[in-house]
This record gives sequence, structure tokens and C-alpha cells, in this order.
Amino acid sequence: MPRKALKLSVAVSLLALASACGALPASSASSDAKVVTVYSADGLKGENGDGWYDKVFADFTKRTGIKVAYVEGGSGEMVQRVLRERSNPQADVLVTLPPFIQQADGKGLLQKYTPQGSDTAAKAADGTWTSVVDNYFGFVYNKKELKRPPTTWQELLDGKYKNKLQYSTPGVAGDGTAVLIKAVHDFGGEKPALEYLGRLQANNVGPSASTGKLAPKVDKGELLVANGDVQMNYAQAKTMPDLGIWFPAPQGGRPTTFALPYAAGLVTGAPHSANGRKLLDFLLTREAQQEVSSVGGGFSARKDVRATDADAAALAKLMTGVEVFTPDWNDVAANLPEYVENWKSATGS
Repeated sequence: MPRKALKLSVAVSLLALASACGALPASSASSDAKVVTVYSADGLKGENGDGWYDKVFADFTKRTGIKVAYVEGGSGEMVQRVLRERSNPQADVLVTLPPFIQQADGKGLLQKYTPQGSDTAAKAADGTWTSVVDNYFGFVYNKKELKRPPTTWQELLDGKYKNKLQYSTPGVAGDGTAVLIKAVHDFGGEKPALEYLGRLQANNVGPSASTGKLAPKVDKGELLVANGDVQMNYAQAKTMPDLGIWFPAPQGGRPTTFALPYAAGLVTGAPHSANGRKLLDFLLTREAQQEVSSVGGGFSARKDVRATDADAAALAKLMTGVEVFTPDWNDVAANLPEYVENWKSATGS
């Protein structure tokens, strides 16, 4: 589900993607190759090589000699790619957001593996995936154009947001799907949520497959408001001075959000499964988790790792007073196609 257009970034030349079909060359499939291939939702790799993935992958290669081949896209796109390659798996590790990690699990695309250090991290009951970076859904606004962020969903219906508001597409983008999930929670059901989103469509610029591309538009003032997530937007805000993070509240209530972690699993039939296990272990080491906030702008997936850096303190302050609810991810994963079709009908998308 591209939060941004599918982008391929390959860490080793022998794993250059074939332009015709996107397949990895046969030479990479050698079971003893010193490589691990990661298919991941965007957000953890920096635009300038300064993201959490950049740091952790480099440290992993230095420590183990195993190079990381990295393929990036939206959550749904990555799951669909693994599904298409099911008869000839190319990825070793899949990292994606809910409910797509649950969908991958339900389709049999993940094999059981419990990484070292994952005792206190959120994980699947059947052991097929583990959170590696915690994160929360949120919105962004332009701090220069708006004296304060909007408070409630209802404020976004104001005419000043016409063609100045955009959210990524549910069913295509992970954070776009999160808009629908949060609206259903905040409005007390699917019907009132869809009625609201139908009205909001008058201000919406239109569909966007990419959430990651919306924040730069907000920072430049092309948009006043867009959806996103705390980890990605906090990291972006370091180079986008007019970007602010906020959480819509239901009318008369507190602002709300829910956890939207990056969850990782070992791909069924992974060509380099031993290397995939080593990488999953490494992502959950105390050292890597300690750097999630300072390098990646996110929250440690390990509850026994307490970061004390300035970024960790700022992130904790950002979440103060925000009510965190827990969606029924199994229900969302099972019924997502129906929810998306109902959203399309309500909004004319």
C-alpha cells in the first residue's frame, strides 16, 4: 500500500532488480550467499541515508559481513509482491504495518520465528511476526499558515481547507487505511464515519497512493493538513520546519490515536532464511532499539529498553494527553476489502 510510490533501493549490485519484471537475479538465490533481502514499507530509511534502517543495516553488515538488499514500497504493495513471488520467493524479511502484516500471515507468507530480544515486543500469537519499531498514527499541519492545529474532525469541514487537505487512499496506503480505522472509532461506528468522510470529500484534493509525499506538501503550504504517522513525520520535521504533528479528536472528546508499528516476519521459503533470522535478531538488539528515537524518530518496540535522549523525551511529550485505543486487527484484516469498498461508495472514489 504505497505511502509513497514504489521505490527500489538495492544495497548490493548483484541484486539489481531486473527492469522487465522486478525479479531478482538467480545468482542471489544461493542459500549460502552473504546477503539478506528486505521488503519493507517506507518510513524507516532516510531520504539522505540518515534513517534508522541506514544505520542499523550498516552496523549489521559490519558485524556479520551480510549485506542488505533493500526493496521499499507501501505496505500493501510489499505484501502483494511477496504473494506474487510465492512460487519463487525473493525476499527473506517482510516489514509492513497493520493490518497488512496480519494479511501476510493469513495468506501463509510468513514462517514462525521468535527473534532474540523480542520478549517484551508486540508479536503475533502464532510467532510469525514481531514489532521492530513502535509507531502511532497521526496527522500533520502547516505551522506557519495555521496559528494552531485543528482540534476536531469537524473543523476540517471548514471551507478554508478546500483543496488544502489530503489523505492517502485507504486500502492502498497504510496510513490511509488508518484514517478509516480512526474515523470508525472516533465516530462510534462505520456508518457515521463514512457519512463524515463523504462530507470531507468536498475539501479533499483527491487520492494519493503515497503518505510520505504529503508531508513535504504540507511543509511548503501546498496543503494545510494531511495524514501521516508519528515516526515518519517526526523524522521529516527535522528538515521541514513548518511541519507540525496533531491528532484529531471526536467532538467533545480527547484526541485519539492507535499504535501502528512496523512489524517484521521471516518470509515463507526465504532463500536466505538463516540470514533473515540474524537480521531480525539484530533489529531487536538493545543497541538498535536504543537508537530508534534518536536516529529514526520512532519508539522502541522493546518495552525493556528506555531511551533517554532528547528525541525520546520530545516524542513522549507529543503523546501526552492523547488517548491510545487498540483496533481489532484480525477483524480489520479479514474485512478490509469490504470496508474499502464501502469507503469508495461513500466518497465517490
